[in-house]
Amino acid sequence: QVQLVESGGGLVQSGGSLRLSCAASGDTFSDYHMGWIRQAPGKERKFVVRIGRNGDFKEYDDSVKGRFTISRDNDKNTMHLQMNNLTPEDTSVYYCVADKALRYMTWAYWGQGTLVTVSS
Repeated sequence: QVQLVESGGGLVQSGGSLRLSCAASGDTFSDYHMGWIRQAPGKERKFVVRIGRNGDFKEYDDSVKGRFTISRDNDKNTMHLQMNNLTPEDTSVYYCVADKALRYMTWAYWGQGTLVTVSS
């Protein structure tokens, strides 16, 4: 099993940037594909981005392509999401997710979430 803890959420103005982090503990971090899922208020959870075990594979949802960058450091058991040019539509709770299989939504492990609020 792996435990996930997100950090870095907060309030930012439209056009601003935030960097989310996900710290993993427990099982061997490099055995897991990772990703971010977000859920806007009153809406369903949506796929944002995913990254392969060694970081070579990355896939972004079209809504964040060119603005968000995912990365991971297997030596430090951490994953990051750099979010630039944020808009109010990015306001969501962002969940760090992990699984030994590469997923879009049905990840085995989830963090508690971190709230990102973008003001207009």
